[in-house]
Amino acid sequence: MNDKLSIAAASGLLRDAMRETVKRHSLWYLLQAGLMVVAGILALVYPLLSAVAVAVFLGWILILSGVVQGLGLIGAARVPHFWLQLVSVVLSVIIGLLFVLNPTVAVEVLILLLIVFFMVEGISKVIFSLTVRPLPNWYWVCASGLLGIVLSIVLLLNPSMDLWVLGLFVGLQLIGIGVSLGAMAWTVRKQRSAGGR
Repeated sequence: MNDKLSIAAASGLLRDAMRETVKRHSLWYLLQAGLMVVAGILALVYPLLSAVAVAVFLGWILILSGVVQGLGLIGAARVPHFWLQLVSVVLSVIIGLLFVLNPTVAVEVLILLLIVFFMVEGISKVIFSLTVRPLPNWYWVCASGLLGIVLSIVLLLNPSMDLWVLGLFVGLQLIGIGVSLGAMAWTVRKQRSAGGR
C-alpha cells in the first residue's frame, strides 16, 4: 500500500486546514481588519503634516499593522502561507522601526523599503486568498494583494515621490487588506452562526 499523498491531495488538505483556521479565528481576522482600516484612514489623513512627522507616523502604522498581523498568525504555524505571512509581519515591523528611529533618512531609502514591503505583502495576500478559496469574498483578499503588487511597481517606476504620496499608498494598502479580510471574516462568522459551512 502506498502511504504517499499526491501533490493534489496534499494541497487539498492544506487548503482545508487553512479554511478551518479562518473559520475558527474569524473574530481575530475581524479585529485585525478593523485595526488595519483605522490605521489606513489615519495614514491617508496624517500626511498633510511635515515630512519628518509623516515618516514617524508611517513607521508606527507599519509597526502596528505588523503586530496585528502577527497576532493573527498565532496558532497558524501549520497553514501553507505561514512563513510568507511571517516574513511580511517581520518586514512591516522592521521597516516601521527604521522609519521611527531615523525619520530623516532619505526618501529614496524609504521608497526602496516600501517597494519590498508592498511586494511581499501583496504576494502573501494573493497566496493566502488562493489558499482559502472558495471561502466567501476570497477574491477581495486576492485583489488587496494585487493592489500591493501594483503599488510596489508604481513606486519602482517612480522613485522620486513625495512622502505624502507614500502615506497615501500605505493608507490604500492597509484599507484594502482590512476591508477584504473583514468582508471574508464577517461572512464566515455569519455562516457559522447560521449553522452553515
